[in-house]
Amino acid sequence: MNTSELAFLETLESIIQERLDNPVNGSYTASLAASGMQRIAQKVGEEAVELALAAAVGNRDEVIDEAADLVYHLLVLLHAQELDLGRIAARLQERHAGTA
Repeated sequence: MNTSELAFLETLESIIQERLDNPVNGSYTASLAASGMQRIAQKVGEEAVELALAAAVGNRDEVIDEAADLVYHLLVLLHAQELDLGRIAARLQERHAGTA
């Protein structure tokens, strides 16, 4: 992953946070958040299953699309829980350090 791609994840997190803080009419993110945590969690689960199925049949383009959907919905869930990828990365680093 290059710097530009990582930077876009930060940009996407900022956009999601903005939509959660200041809902815009017609925004999918705002609409999803307004439907509640249960619906957000459901979407994460749906996207995870769709990704697994795409991987099982070996459709590379579908894997990319479903992985993108899963990452987006995961970011919405994290931000709705007042978390971000930085917090998740820190936990992964802690776990890695514990295995060294």
